[in-house]
Amino acid sequence: MFIAAVCWIIMDSFLLVCVCVCVCVLTGGLFVLAAWLHGDPRKVLHPTDSYGHFCGQKGTPNEGKPILFYFNLLKCTNPAVLINLQCPTTQMCVSRCPNRFTTYTEMQLQHKLGGGHWDYYRKFCKPGFNNPEKPVSQVLRDEDCPSMIVPSRPFLQRCLPDFTTLNGTVTVANRTRFHDALEIPRSVSDLQHAAKGITGLVDTKELGVKIVEDYANSWTWILIGLLMSLAVSLVFILLLRFTAGLLLWATILGVILLLAYGIWYCSNEWSQLQYKQGSEVAIVEVGLQTDLQVYLQLRQTWIIFLASLGAMELSILLVLIFLRRRVRVAITLLREASRAVGHIMSTLFFPVVTFLLLTVCVSYWAVTALYLASSGDAVYKVTSPDGSCPYVNSTCNPETFSRSNVSRSPLCLGSQCLFAFYGGETPYHRYLFLLQLSNLLVFFWLVNFSLALEQCTLAGAFASYYWARRKPQDIPSCPLFSSFSRTIRYHTGSLAFGALILAVVQLLRVTLEYVEQKLRGLDNSLSRFIMCCLRCCFWCLEKFIRYMNRNAYIMVAIYGKSFCTSAREAFFLLMRNVVRVAVLDRLTDFLLFLGKVLIAGSVGDKLGFGLRFLRSTVSNLSFSQQTVAMGAYLIAHSFFNVYAMCVDTLFLCFCDDLERNDGSSERPYLMSPELHSILGKASQSR
Repeated sequence: MFIAAVCWIIMDSFLLVCVCVCVCVLTGGLFVLAAWLHGDPRKVLHPTDSYGHFCGQKGTPNEGKPILFYFNLLKCTNPAVLINLQCPTTQMCVSRCPNRFTTYTEMQLQHKLGGGHWDYYRKFCKPGFNNPEKPVSQVLRDEDCPSMIVPSRPFLQRCLPDFTTLNGTVTVANRTRFHDALEIPRSVSDLQHAAKGITGLVDTKELGVKIVEDYANSWTWILIGLLMSLAVSLVFILLLRFTAGLLLWATILGVILLLAYGIWYCSNEWSQLQYKQGSEVAIVEVGLQTDLQVYLQLRQTWIIFLASLGAMELSILLVLIFLRRRVRVAITLLREASRAVGHIMSTLFFPVVTFLLLTVCVSYWAVTALYLASSGDAVYKVTSPDGSCPYVNSTCNPETFSRSNVSRSPLCLGSQCLFAFYGGETPYHRYLFLLQLSNLLVFFWLVNFSLALEQCTLAGAFASYYWARRKPQDIPSCPLFSSFSRTIRYHTGSLAFGALILAVVQLLRVTLEYVEQKLRGLDNSLSRFIMCCLRCCFWCLEKFIRYMNRNAYIMVAIYGKSFCTSAREAFFLLMRNVVRVAVLDRLTDFLLFLGKVLIAGSVGDKLGFGLRFLRSTVSNLSFSQQTVAMGAYLIAHSFFNVYAMCVDTLFLCFCDDLERNDGSSERPYLMSPELHSILGKASQSR
């Protein structure tokens, strides 16, 4: 019996996948727990010095010193290094940033001449250091003081150079070039490269303050605009029951007329360029140009436009001539979807549940990523001036190093315990990047599962409407809640498996984007071509899997079979009705996109009219208007996703109804009378 059970488990690949998934979940949970135990988000939110003390923390020597100062900012070659506290230089907490430009050598010279520069310079040295006569080489070796200080201003509680533009040139204290304490020539561009992107972030911060002020002044109008979009979206979906055919035929007619006008315009432009000198040049000979007007002066460009528009016009006309029955079926399905939504109005508000689940997923990912990013500790290494010390590159503790055996060793005279990096030497710290990727995979998985839960729940509710013999009398009470209960109880594994497949593909796409960023600086045409092909292939793969998952969830909701079986049946069912699929998808997508744009544009325009009365108090009218337009589009997208799910569910039910039944008294069709009248006796032949 035991051997038979083992053999059955080995043969069942789907069960093996589920076991692997459970192992991955448990392993990922252990990694997340380790991240929450090791991480400290305060390292990202608040700066820390080289000894791991938070700047400005009460009860510590850094109380009253809330700003972080870097001894050698030139070692910080990336702004992300500053934010993640991984700049390999001594970091001290100071009460204020320096406001003058000087080096340690200049300070020593002024101090010998009787100046008071040392009292100011020592504020940026290590606490307790008070020996301005110490040689520069030893000071820099022991990292007692910075080699130079530059005028800076605090940003994110960190001292960054105060860049100013003088006659179009970026300067610091009106300087473009300078020398450090070792008389090494430096330029402002070096500092700018070290703090790359920081000046732009300052402008972004100022813009953010203005945006917050605008929100404070116009939040009532923004709320009104969003409520308007909510009402308009609801009314638009309900009106589709009566105006779906009119909207679709008007849209098709408008597209035909628009394409005809485009053909006439392109032919007119081509005829005008026929006698113009230089217009006969081929596009290949012109090459890549940033000015698009160059291409518009070529006859070949207008020939390409003319051929493309003519092909599109001909395709639409052929579809209307030879596939008019399919178009009528698509329009009827759209009306039927509006009728189904009208009978199950609760489905329109299910996206609120999805929004809450997505909020939880995003919060989980952000907090875990923050803990992972802050898991590193300050690591110090032993350094020796001549390299003879056998303890070089071994870890040390700067607070106890002077009392250790390393500093007393004859071979380690002059050795120091200096900051090396933020991180750790345990396997956990070495694989933090892989843990971040694992966290991202879990995030994609949870997001896709939340969306799959919505799709399967809605599909079950709308399928109960289609298969009801008498509508709406035979529709179950609370169909949405019943479908949600069935999905949670019986179909969770199928949804998780489909979501995992899509999440893996999405993670591969993110990895390819990361690799492309790394290879962007290389002048290798072959690598760029390969990366472009891979990105295109994985993009197509993601779209295909997303589409098949959607239809698989519909079949899971209808028949309750496993994910793989449902995906296979949905695929072959769609392939047997490929023409109907193409017509219905294109018409539905275009109609819903038109509705989204219409709602977003109209609500945004109404908000702009209202905000004109607040022009004296709202500093950025266009941004508030764009915010509401985007919010209106997202609200309309949520409502129309429900409608699109209804159309897809009814379509699969319709195709399955045609194959399972023949319209006889023994096997009657369960479709609506309107669909049945359109099909007629030719419904079986298709």
